Amino acid sequence: MMPQAQAVCSLFLLLQTLAEPTPNPDFHLAGDYLLGGLFSLHANMKGIVHLNYLQVPKCKEYEMKVIGYNLMQAMRFAVEEINNHSRLLPGVLLGYEMVDVCYISNNIQPVLYFLSQEDYFLPLQDDYSSYVPRVVAVIGPDNSESTSTVAHFLSLFLLPQITYSAISDQLRDKLFFPAVLRTVPSAEHQIRALVLLMLQHGWNWIVLLVSSDDYGRENGQQLSEQLADRGICIAFQESLPTPQANLAVEAPERQRLESVVAKLRQSSARVAVLLAPDLTLHNFFGEVLRQNLTGMVWLASESWAIDPVLHNFTELHRTGTFLGVTTPSVPIPRFSEFRVRRAQAGPPVPNQTSPPATCNQECDTCLDAARSFNAILTLSGERVVYNVYSAVYAVAHALHSLLRCNQTGCSKEAVLPWKLLRELWKVNFTLLGHQIFFDEQGDLPRGLEIIQWRWDLSQNPFQSVAFYHPGQEQLVALSPIIWNTPNNTIPLSMCSKSCQAGQRKKPVGIHPCCFECHDCLPGSFLNQSDELDCQPCPKYQWSHRNGVSCFKQRLAFLEWQGAPTIAVAVLAVLGFLSTLAILVIFWRHFRTPLVRSAGGPMCFLMLTPLLVAFLAVPVYVGPPTLLTCLCRQALFTLCFTVVISCITVRSFQIVCIFKMARRLPRAYGYWVRYHGPYVFVAVTTALKVVMVAGNLVATSVIPTIRTDPDDPKITILTCSPNHSKGLLFNTSLDLVLSVVGFGFAYVGKELPTNYNEAKFITLSMTFYFISSISLCTFMSVYQGVLVPFMDLSVTVLNLLGISLGYFGPKCYLILFYPERNTPAYFSSMIQGYTMRKD
Repeated sequence: MMPQAQAVCSLFLLLQTLAEPTPNPDFHLAGDYLLGGLFSLHANMKGIVHLNYLQVPKCKEYEMKVIGYNLMQAMRFAVEEINNHSRLLPGVLLGYEMVDVCYISNNIQPVLYFLSQEDYFLPLQDDYSSYVPRVVAVIGPDNSESTSTVAHFLSLFLLPQITYSAISDQLRDKLFFPAVLRTVPSAEHQIRALVLLMLQHGWNWIVLLVSSDDYGRENGQQLSEQLADRGICIAFQESLPTPQANLAVEAPERQRLESVVAKLRQSSARVAVLLAPDLTLHNFFGEVLRQNLTGMVWLASESWAIDPVLHNFTELHRTGTFLGVTTPSVPIPRFSEFRVRRAQAGPPVPNQTSPPATCNQECDTCLDAARSFNAILTLSGERVVYNVYSAVYAVAHALHSLLRCNQTGCSKEAVLPWKLLRELWKVNFTLLGHQIFFDEQGDLPRGLEIIQWRWDLSQNPFQSVAFYHPGQEQLVALSPIIWNTPNNTIPLSMCSKSCQAGQRKKPVGIHPCCFECHDCLPGSFLNQSDELDCQPCPKYQWSHRNGVSCFKQRLAFLEWQGAPTIAVAVLAVLGFLSTLAILVIFWRHFRTPLVRSAGGPMCFLMLTPLLVAFLAVPVYVGPPTLLTCLCRQALFTLCFTVVISCITVRSFQIVCIFKMARRLPRAYGYWVRYHGPYVFVAVTTALKVVMVAGNLVATSVIPTIRTDPDDPKITILTCSPNHSKGLLFNTSLDLVLSVVGFGFAYVGKELPTNYNEAKFITLSMTFYFISSISLCTFMSVYQGVLVPFMDLSVTVLNLLGISLGYFGPKCYLILFYPERNTPAYFSSMIQGYTMRKD
């Protein structure tokens, strides 16, 4: 520790504040001139404040970095504010020393200097727990590469280091960097904020440009990893060349920049993410302007998002829209005036020899440059400045706790680095309305803002448009973005436009963002978990074209509410009533010649199945069941077989009486004696029963569901998928009988009029034959919802054809021509036929 009469606490700030050479320099550093150098502020009990300077190696000739000078002033302002207007450290004045790290080239010598003691020596010791170096804490540097280099030295001594702008996630590893704290969010959150910005605007096709240093490589790798998880593709990635010492562009660098900008012009990606320090981008944007590249969206990392020198290139607004991520602005009272105030040099430090002449705060070039940028710095607000400001206050609060300060004074014990580090981890205070504390990874939990570059001098040049909170991981809009596009439309940056709902993606090339869109066909849908393949709908479900979900198919069957069903049902009722009337008429006139010539008792054998069939028509209506399907496939065909076999045998019997009885009397006698007509009907019916039973065994009568081929949204509840084949098989015997009956009727066309039933049988059998064949043909080529209706309609029409076609004329004669229903009339007709044959 310093002697009792000189209680000193020194901080040191590593930053970049570079200046062009001036013809009349105030300070000379190894043949070159630069702003700043390393500042050390001491304090004694008299409160005398003065500056001491350290010579640093020659720095490269970059143009003056205004932000670096701004941050230097922020540290000076914080120290002076604590010393003059705060009761944090009563009786103790903070001191500081500052050095320009010259981007990354001047790191080692300042660190060794600050780790040394007043005699400029760093002793070798077995135990440094009681070692007191020249400074008690380090603020900076501003980039991750320099911070890591410095941290490797400082962590050996557990000397607290608070960086205000280094975002590398490697610094979170406290095994390697136990003494590093940060007042800036890590790279993970800054990259995530950029990714959310891309997702929010639908940009999935970007260009990634990185610097050729650790900053570009590490952040580029982290961005690539986060983009891969979010469905965003990198069209191409390029490294930007590191600038020369004087920012001159050599031929290889120019060719490299020309190549990068040319690729940007040719690419369909309209969004470029630039992860590089600001000095790397001056020549790049110069080439962008030279090639007149326009229509881009430039996404800036925190390293250049609020750089006033780049913003001063007003022609950049022609190239597109600039958005960046940075820390929120926290207004610091009186800092804007302090930034451009000329510093007052103090008296020399007692008992200290004068060092060689070096640069000091009286740098007219730096001050003039700061004044020229003061308007833009004031409008843009204190963002990174607050990081430096809060870092200084964090050290002051840790010292307050370590030195057990009260309202009157602090203890004068030695400030050991590791003890101060321990107190720094514990700090928790409010500074300008914001809570300052460090989490378990040494980071200050702070949100981030998305800013937009504006060139209207009346407004903030870096206008906040969105806020990102690390805990919520979402962007909250603060103000609308003004796009540098026609009609202020959001720029598109997609390799392929998003597919519409219900369209699957067919990859094109190696990038998942490049694809073709193909519609999902009806009966399939696009599952959100798989955008590449359309999934088939489950059984009994369907979807429209471009479907995203399936719906239950409408179950179709004959319903009573349908007009066609009602019409057929009315015909069936009329058929049943007319057949019942015929039965009654035939029963009342059973002994008349007309009824006997029509078949006598066999007429009732024909009319009864017809009545049963008419009564069974409702089995076609409503949802099919096992019983109704059995009736459809067995009952109706058996009824038709009985009726048609009776008609056939009746036709045969009439022909036998008039034409074959005389030629084959013996056979005719057996036919009559053994009731040949009934035997024929019984045998035919038995054969039909066997056929129907075999068909039922071969096929199924259990109701099944099948999709309507004409309308897949409909499923048809039917009795059997092979109903058409079964119907043709069951009807085959009836068709043969109808043809045979038609043949016998044709042979008997010359019989007496009372016995000539050729035209009635021909009408009935022809209609039955044609309708049955037509129905079987229709069902073989069409499997839609009309099949049950057509089956019902043909069945009812066939029943009506037989009932009215065969029995109708006879009832007409019975009711309206009773004189023709007498034995005498029939005898006269037979005699006339016999006389014509003779």
